[in-house]
Amino acid sequence: MSFAEINRILDEANAQHIILLCHHNADPDAICSAYALASLIKKCRPQVNVEIGAAQGISRLSKHIVKYLPINVEVQPKVESSDLIILLDTNTIQQLNNLAERVKASKLPIVVIDHHAAHPETEKMARLCITDENVSSTCEIIYNFYKQSSVKIEDNEAKALFLGIAFDTRHFVLANSTTLKTIAELIDAGVNVQEALSILSLPMDFSERVARLKACKRAKLFKIGEWIIALSHVSAFQASAARAIIDLGAHVAVVAGQKNESLKISLRCTKEFHEKTSIHLGRDIAKPLGEYLKGMGGGHSTAAGVNGFGELEAGLKRCLKLLKEKIAMTHK
Repeated sequence: MSFAEINRILDEANAQHIILLCHHNADPDAICSAYALASLIKKCRPQVNVEIGAAQGISRLSKHIVKYLPINVEVQPKVESSDLIILLDTNTIQQLNNLAERVKASKLPIVVIDHHAAHPETEKMARLCITDENVSSTCEIIYNFYKQSSVKIEDNEAKALFLGIAFDTRHFVLANSTTLKTIAELIDAGVNVQEALSILSLPMDFSERVARLKACKRAKLFKIGEWIIALSHVSAFQASAARAIIDLGAHVAVVAGQKNESLKISLRCTKEFHEKTSIHLGRDIAKPLGEYLKGMGGGHSTAAGVNGFGELEAGLKRCLKLLKEKIAMTHK
């Protein structure tokens, strides 16, 4: 899949107004890939208006990043007046939260660009899906678009892509050789590594610290074979709490949060767990769990999320059952 295919769809739609949509609480990979893609489209098609939108805003770290880069993200993008929608770092429509129904109702052509496993329902809706689980981030896919287009990458675009990749690889801990080559090329394009990485060093606020500590205190531990599975719950910062539990020593962390009937579950696992069991959290656990909870789930091999409905304990119990079944299969 290439940028040429996106250009073909732009021509078919005679697109004059394009919306790039990121998932709710958009992280640095989402907003930085959207910014770099918007810049690329405008360089190739100066007459086209490109708008970046994020359902219910962007994350705290993303808000910090936009102080250093000219990224403008609309909370209420003009969906109905656009000609084409491009989803970035977003593999399910449900991740658009309050914008999901507006996108469905628009009947506009949809393009998906993501580094997560493609969701079957999203594939049915989309005109084009450009997904690659072998890359570190959506930013890496956008960088490849620049190379395919032979368009010179400017300082701000290079910095944005560097930040998105650094964030999604946990400061390159999860980077492979291809990712490191991309990073080297971005540095050659003018990125100051120390300066850029300092932007990602945002102090943890009080409420996130409390959420992490509460999740650790509430964690229930299960030993399945050689693996330690931790289940917990907090009202906010579920993903951060799951990462904290992994850092403390669990092989798999599942942290749920409930608000009224809505249920949000974040899943994390170690690289060792994924490599030895071949369990893909997004495909094997989050997706069926999302369907069970009458919502949607997906994500990476070692990091995934679910949005659905139901009781918190029932969601965690079902997740544990799925993990037990998948782990049992690896011993056959």
